[in-house]
Order: sequence, then structure tokens, then C-alpha cells
Amino acid sequence: MTRARRRIGESLISDAGLTRLLHRAPSWLVDKVPRDHWESDAAFARRRRVTAGVSVLGAGLLGVSLSRKPDSPSFYALTFGVAATWVAGGLASGPLHLGWVQTPRATLRRPLLTPVVAGAGAFGLFYAAALVAKQVPPLEAAVTRVLRYAQQGNPALVAATTLANGVAEEVFFRGALYAAVGADHPVLKSSAVYSLATVATRNPALVLASVPMGLLFALQRRVTGGIQAPALTHLTWSVLMLRYLPPLFADKPSIDVEQPAEP
Repeated sequence: MTRARRRIGESLISDAGLTRLLHRAPSWLVDKVPRDHWESDAAFARRRRVTAGVSVLGAGLLGVSLSRKPDSPSFYALTFGVAATWVAGGLASGPLHLGWVQTPRATLRRPLLTPVVAGAGAFGLFYAAALVAKQVPPLEAAVTRVLRYAQQGNPALVAATTLANGVAEEVFFRGALYAAVGADHPVLKSSAVYSLATVATRNPALVLASVPMGLLFALQRRVTGGIQAPALTHLTWSVLMLRYLPPLFADKPSIDVEQPAEP
């Protein structure tokens, strides 16, 4: 492996042991895909203005949506509104890219199988974490408050809002926002903003989940140069979580919290 490839591996993971492992891995697993995302200073400044405003607006709508009663018309309307806000902000900020991965033969293709496998692996880790969370009352309560939207809601509408927001978040956070951060630590900065947006939900389970998943999605964006890989991983993870996590907590009564009156 060339020195340039070694530097790429070291930039992704600084830990010495993992860096040595990357040195031994095939180049197509660790090399960043060549891409040209250069923008003019004016376009870059515009992207930053748009993402700053949309970040605040979207986080506010997210917090309001999860303050509504499960299966209420306002909950579905606001949740779809959050997804629409992320997508509109992403598209308004400037060009977006799907990204590429290198094959063992050094050809480029769109990422498909690897992101799905990554999403399934992430779900496995979260399922194990959920088993632990059931033994910790504060975390169990936080998870139950989120799952009541799936347990009490219309299955089709819950699935639609979940998938819509999964794609929309990648369009905005790993598309527009990641590009707006620039070359200075985009993985950490975009992940931090992603986690801060979930703080508006006032649910510690969602905030904790956003940290590792935000980092995973951002690393996929870094390696592939686009949003297709993190979007597929996000969708796979969301579908599995929606399918298998609510039954795990089905033996626990849904925790009702005081809700504001419906308008």
C-alpha cells in the first residue's frame, strides 16, 4: 500500500492498532473515492447560511412533533413536516452527491450491499443495548416513551414517517450540512449538530442513539463522498428497529406523559 493510502487510513482512525489493521487491508476498503466537490466561496457561504437556518427550524419542529399524542393527526403532520424541512433545506443549500465506492478491481460503483450490512450490524448492537436499557429504569422509560408512537400509531403511517425522516436526515445532515462544514473535521462537527438537533426531543434515549449513528453515517459520507451509503444504512437500521424493538418492550405499559391540548 502506498504512503498516500496509509495517510488516508490514519486520517480515518487515529488509534494505532486499528491503523495497523487498515494498513494490511486491501486498498479498496480504506481508500477515499476520488471526487470533485469544490464550490465557489459564494456558493459555500450560501450553503452555510441555509443549513444554519434549517438546522434550527428542523430541530424545533422535531421537538414539537414528539410532544404530540401518538396516532394524532398533528403528530403525523408535524413529523412529515420535519422530513420536508430537512429535504427542502438540503436541496436549497446546493448540489448533493450520491457517492461512490471502489471495487476490488479499482472500478467505481454506487454503494449498495455494504451500507445494508452496516445497518443490520448497527441494529444488532442497538438490540443488545436495548436489553441492557430494560434493566435501567430511566433508560427504559425513555425508550418506552419513543416506542409508544409505534405501539399506538397506525402501522402504515408510522412506517412512512420513519422512512421519510430517515432519508430526509441524510439529505440534510450528511448532504448539505456535511458539505457546509468544510474540510475542518466535518465528521465530528456534522455529527455534533445532528446530536444537538435531537436534544429538542428532550428524550435521552434518542440523544444517546444519535451519537454513534451520527458518527457512522458521517464516516460513510466521508469515505463515499455522498449520501447514498448513509441513507441505505439509516433505512435498514430504522426498518429493523421499527420491526423488532417495540415487541421487546411490549410487556411494559406505555408511559403516558402530559401532552398539550390539541389545537
